[in-house]
Parts: sequence; C-alpha cells; structure tokens
Amino acid sequence: MNKPLRRVALAMMVMVVLLMGNATYVQVIQADELRDHPLNRRTMYEENSRERGQIIAGGQSLASSMPIEHDRYAFQRTYPNGPLYAPVTGFYSFFYGSNGVERAEDKILNGTDDSLAFGQLSDMITGNKPRGGSVELTIKPAIQQVAYEQLTKQGFHGSVVALDPKTGKVLAMVNAPSYDPNVLATTNNNDAAAEWKKLNDNSDAPMSNRAVSEIYPPGSTFKLITTAAALQNGYNPNSQVEAAASITLPGTNTQLPNYGSKTCAGNTLTQALAHSCNTAFAKIAGEVGPEKMRETAAAFGFGQDLAIPMNVAKSDLGPMADTPSLYQSGIGQRDVRVTPLQNAMMAAAIANDGKLMKPQLVEATRSPDMAELSSFQSEEMNQAVSPGVARMIRDMMIQSEKNTKGGGKISGIEIASKTGTAQHGDVKDQPHGWYVAFAPAENPTIAVAVIVENGGDEGTEATGGSIAAPIGREVIRAGLQGGG
Repeated sequence: MNKPLRRVALAMMVMVVLLMGNATYVQVIQADELRDHPLNRRTMYEENSRERGQIIAGGQSLASSMPIEHDRYAFQRTYPNGPLYAPVTGFYSFFYGSNGVERAEDKILNGTDDSLAFGQLSDMITGNKPRGGSVELTIKPAIQQVAYEQLTKQGFHGSVVALDPKTGKVLAMVNAPSYDPNVLATTNNNDAAAEWKKLNDNSDAPMSNRAVSEIYPPGSTFKLITTAAALQNGYNPNSQVEAAASITLPGTNTQLPNYGSKTCAGNTLTQALAHSCNTAFAKIAGEVGPEKMRETAAAFGFGQDLAIPMNVAKSDLGPMADTPSLYQSGIGQRDVRVTPLQNAMMAAAIANDGKLMKPQLVEATRSPDMAELSSFQSEEMNQAVSPGVARMIRDMMIQSEKNTKGGGKISGIEIASKTGTAQHGDVKDQPHGWYVAFAPAENPTIAVAVIVENGGDEGTEATGGSIAAPIGREVIRAGLQGGG
C-alpha cells in the first residue's frame, strides 16, 4: 500500500474510533442525563403513558394526574391549590419540563426509581398498567395556608419559611406573588406557550422560588450571627458595647448611624440586640474580625451546598475586603446576602440548643399502593454554637421581641425574635422588612423567617417590626395550634 493510501486508511480508522467513542459516550456515559433531561420529549411521551404519582401533605393531594383523551398523552397533571403550594410542588409541563418537587423527586413520581423495581416487575407479570409512586411532604397545610394568606392579603411581595427546629422538617414555604402550575400543565402547546411567556415576562417574578432561590440583604437579623461570633470570642451578655448614635467608618468620612440616629437605649450586648443598635454591632464585627465572622456564619449554614430536595442558593457574607465593609457587614448590610430559608435555619439552630438540622421537605416516598418506601430521617448539619451560647442568644431574642412593635402578639406565649430593616439598591429608600423568631422560647416547636420586600405597604416608613413581625406571629400561632 502506497503512502497516500496508508494516510487515508489511518484517517478513516481514527474517524471510526472517534465515532465509536462518541456513540459510546452518548449511549453509556450520557444516557441517564439525556433520558432524565426535563425537555426530553421521548421520555415525556413514555412517562405520560402511565399515571404519575401524587404529591401529598397532611392527607391532602397537592398534585395528581387525571386521565384525558389525547392522541399523545394519557394523563394531565392537576394542582388543586396551585398558587398556595407552587413553591414546593413546582410544575410539570409537557412542553417546559418541571421544577420543584416534581423535578427533584421525578423518578419516584414517574415510576422509574429503583425502589419501585419489584412493583414494575409485578405489573409486567400481572398485566397491570404501571403507575408512579407518591411523595409525601412535611408541609403542614394549616400553617401553609395562614402563611400564604398573611403574606398575600395586603398584596405584599416576599416569602415565609417555617421549620421544626428539632428535626429540620419544613412546615411551610410560601412566596408572593405566586403562580398557578395548572396553566403550564395543559396539553395545548399554544396555551402553554402563552402562559409561559406571560409568567416569564412578569416583572414581579411569580415563578421565582424566593424562599430558596433568591438572596437578600438580611439587615439586622444578621446581628444574631454577629452576636454568636462575639459570645464565642470573649463577650458575654453584659459586655459593654458602643452606644453612640453614630460612628465614623474607619478610614472614611462616612457615618454609620443607628436607626433614627438615636443613641442606643443601653450599653450592654443584651441591650444592643434588644434595641438593634447598629453602632454596637458594627464595632463588634470589627473587633471579632472577618475570619471569625465567616466561621460563625458557616457554622449556621452559610456557603454550604444544600438540597431539600430542591437546590438552595448559597448565602454569603461577600468579600469584606476592608474594615469599613466589615463594619457594615456586621449589621447585615454591604454584601451580605441570605435566602429566607437560611434565616429560618439560623433561628431554628438557636432554638435547638445550637444544633443546626438539615431542612427537608420529604416526609416519605410511597409505592403506587401507598406502601412506604422510605421515611424521613432527621440529619444534623452542624453544632453551630454551644448550647450555652444558644441559650444566651435566646434570652437576648426574648428581650428583642419585647421591644418589637407590630400586631399579632400571642398572649401567654413567649417568643424569641429579631427583626431586620434592610436597605438595598433595588428600590430606593424602600427597605425589605425581616422577622425571624421561634416559640415557645423555652421549648420551641416552630421557627420562622419572614421577608416583606420593598417596604410592603408602608414604603420608606417600613420596619421589620411593622410589616413582617405580624405575619410571623400569625404563622407561629398556627403552628402552636397544631396546624396539620
């Protein structure tokens, strides 16, 4: 064989090897990824030849499948209380895939999970039509309902998250505005496309899961982290702290004032937290230093990968590159950003003697005949602070609640709380209002985080106490009444 022919033959062999390698990569290595891709129409057609399992909570069906007459689809997804539960169920669409629990627990719901293999084999032998399994959530419908009503009745934008501090169970997760997953479950492509465009073009972002996907400046709620860092590094509840109405950020001419530019009503750490004194906590952060601040925040879950089972955006302190930014970070401003879930986790850890439990949404997975396949197992993430430090912070939070205005206070129940009024660059001079709390303070069974965006209905006059605290207290009330 002459030299040119050998070159051609060698090139052909290389191309054949590359082709075989690519085919192997696609069919073996990428097979699961391609099959499970939410926009894989072939998989969607196959899935919709069988009944998708339910998503349930507290004995209620949050998502189920109904038989329909269609040339391609045998079933259509339906959501009885769509907007109320959209942050947890997500949507399942023939044309736009899925998100939320619908996506995170897809293999159980569509019947292809390995735990359902015996049932699949049985169906093949008996000739029964295959069905998907069901997913039972930790959500308590009564708490979810109250949280949603409280947030939406005045047209607020924001989110509420409630946790069981001892187990990490997610008791409620609501957003406002929300959306109706039913409009995306239609088999009519044109209708689905119109609704998809409408939702995505909406500047209020109703499809954004604010509870776990959006990060916000936490404002003074972050002072709980600064307090924890202080107590672990030489401070005690009676330590003397800065009480001045305003301080100058080091190396600048910029003033950092207390709210209303008032002198702090006390000069101890406990009084500073009770009255949310910016000057005190800015200086504390400067004295503790950036590394200790980061370590403390990380112990409460900042920066950690987390799925509940949906992925959660990471909360972060930002660079804190110099002393002025460290001062501002100590009061929850500058570049500090948190999800509502993270703020609820912080409160829950303090409530649980400093032990941070992993937040989880799934109570159990079940076979098509509702036999249990797996059940909730609580999981400790970290000992954020010692039990002694947690109790000190709890006692300070009790004093903070006593100084927090707003309606909905619960007679005979001691609440430990912290508010936040967070300035941000999105809407000038209209702060986000925060409220994080747990109750009963001595033996907590519920921890909450509430954010009301852009001043709620009070605009520039809004505070966390005036717009977020009343919502949080009503959610706590529902939880203490055994909201199932």
